[in-house]
Amino acid sequence: MTRQALLATAVLLAAASPVLSETAPADVAFVDGAVAQSLTGTPGDAANGAKIMTSRPQGNCVACHQIAAMPDVPFQGTIAPPLDGVASRYEEAQLRGIVANAKMTFEGSFMPAFYKTTGFTRPGDAYTGKAAPENLPPILEAQQIEDVVAYLLTLKE
Repeated sequence: MTRQALLATAVLLAAASPVLSETAPADVAFVDGAVAQSLTGTPGDAANGAKIMTSRPQGNCVACHQIAAMPDVPFQGTIAPPLDGVASRYEEAQLRGIVANAKMTFEGSFMPAFYKTTGFTRPGDAYTGKAAPENLPPILEAQQIEDVVAYLLTLKE
């Protein structure tokens, strides 16, 4: 193998390594609702996590939760607990588990499972009136879960 081919192979493997280390939704290990291991092996980006939490097509956490650290975000919800000080109440593994699938911690939660692909109760396919396809993607990708957790860890009392 030529030196250029070896270098190209090394670059491809390095670029693919985050994908290879990503935990699939079906393989997430919940222990008492917590997920101890990172879903990607890559640290979360708190700034990106804040964007996800306020983005309607993504997390949209502020639709239900209030976050005093985000005073410029309008129309914050009041139907779920405020997230102020959440990092003082929960450890990283607990936050990761709650964001991935809150029902593993709080059985009756109406919070969506952001990292789940099976076991849904008849989700619809947009506005078609038909059932969704079998293999639904998670609402958030693994790295987006890590980013949201990184932001939540900044919210201390």
